[in-house]
Amino acid sequence: MLYSTPQEWREAPRKRILFFGMSGLGKTYLSNMLREAGGWFHYSIDYRIGTRYMGEYIADNAKAEAMKVPFLRDLLLSDSIYIGSNISFENLTPVSSYLGKPGDPARGGLAMEEYRRRQDQFRQSEIHALMDTRYFIDRAERLYGYPHFICDTGGSICEWVDAENPDDAILKELSAHTLMVWIKGDTAHTQELIRRFDRAPKPMAYQPEFLASAWQAYLDETGKPEDQVNPDSFIRWTYARALAHRQPRYEAMANWGVTVTADAVSQVRDAAGFDDLIAGAINQKNG
Repeated sequence: MLYSTPQEWREAPRKRILFFGMSGLGKTYLSNMLREAGGWFHYSIDYRIGTRYMGEYIADNAKAEAMKVPFLRDLLLSDSIYIGSNISFENLTPVSSYLGKPGDPARGGLAMEEYRRRQDQFRQSEIHALMDTRYFIDRAERLYGYPHFICDTGGSICEWVDAENPDDAILKELSAHTLMVWIKGDTAHTQELIRRFDRAPKPMAYQPEFLASAWQAYLDETGKPEDQVNPDSFIRWTYARALAHRQPRYEAMANWGVTVTADAVSQVRDAAGFDDLIAGAINQKNG
């Protein structure tokens, strides 16, 4: 690991951390807290995806919708208006909106072929953004003078890596430059995430094999043709299965770093408390 002992972590002049785990367990909470404390550069993978790698896809999709409206079409063709996404750390909706949901077009669903195309665009974008981590570590210090660095990853990182493979290119790169920290939830956290998602289902990225299996199982269970599937019903049905699919993948990734619990994360109030949290995790890792 990048920091082999609690003392080495505490005394490090440059602390470099990567958070991973299910969305909603504290990755962005810790990242925002440390950034606001000063001295920490916050690299958001989802923000990088939306601005650098999928920004054009998102804007073009919005333009395609605008072109369906004669008034807007004329303004676009004459370069009289500009359409772009207003993405920010606090508002990543343009990315999820572009990903969309498969199913009935009358209810905002996408044809599965188009949905898979966008899923693949996201997969490639997230991999590129993850592999940009070292560049941003260097950039944060060289350009802005930040000694410490946080990589705040999305929940789907586990879908694109093979943690059992010691030569996995993504994990080798990330673990060489950051201390990877799994924020682990328990059964109660999982149930709360499911309840939260059920209230407001949002598009998410899936491993292609998992998506194909879930889609076919849903069609078989409901007996509906693809173009009559309720998009929200499908992603609600899929969410708990996606969490169960991801859990062992996160656990395998934890071997590349350290583990902290979501409950412990929720008790951290400042940078000193965070240092204690990570020192304890390193100590536990060392047995």
